[in-house]
Amino acid sequence: MPAESSVTAGHRFRIAVLISGGGTTLKNLIEKVKAGELPVSIVLVISSNPQAGGLQFAQEAGIPTIVVDWNQYRDPNSFSEVIFKHCREARVNLVVMGGFLKKLVIPNDFENRVVNIHPALIPAFCGQGFYGHRVHEAVLEYGAKISGCTVHFADNLYDHGPIILQRIVPVLDDDTPESLAKRVFAEECKAYPEAIRLIAEGRVRVEGRKVRILPPPTESEL
Repeated sequence: MPAESSVTAGHRFRIAVLISGGGTTLKNLIEKVKAGELPVSIVLVISSNPQAGGLQFAQEAGIPTIVVDWNQYRDPNSFSEVIFKHCREARVNLVVMGGFLKKLVIPNDFENRVVNIHPALIPAFCGQGFYGHRVHEAVLEYGAKISGCTVHFADNLYDHGPIILQRIVPVLDDDTPESLAKRVFAEECKAYPEAIRLIAEGRVRVEGRKVRILPPPTESEL
């Protein structure tokens, strides 16, 4: 595998991915990196669950894995301290939450350095308890005509930090939670790598609750 397509190439923007379950988001990011579509190195995967299926994707890609078992802590502060200790040791530039379902307390040195993706258009259908199919069930029950996904910086409230980008999908009359989830996830697979790429390129600026996406540099600026 060429060095520039390696998921752990040491010279690039370094990310850690946090998972709790099947790892479909992690799998997508690994594939984007290997295809040369995402200019980052995935240097660490941390799971809150020792049985998480996503650990296998990391191991197959040669990415170091660590389990920080929520059941051994049960306290968000001590649990989060251990996670960020590992991220510091791995010299991580950005922490990417990929289906990470536990409360994360973000320390000051990681402010605006943790991102999350939510399967709805924040501020709708979000907050504590809104995850997975529960989100899509709520969208359908409400009768919403559009849904989508939101990539945002994570803070210490559920689904609350500044929004980086959003993608929209229509809600169809015959949708089920499963069919809507499939279309939303297809957009997640595009939106998350795009947001991470923009951050890695230094094109994201946070101004209060607003996020500015800077244009790419001109040839004279390179």
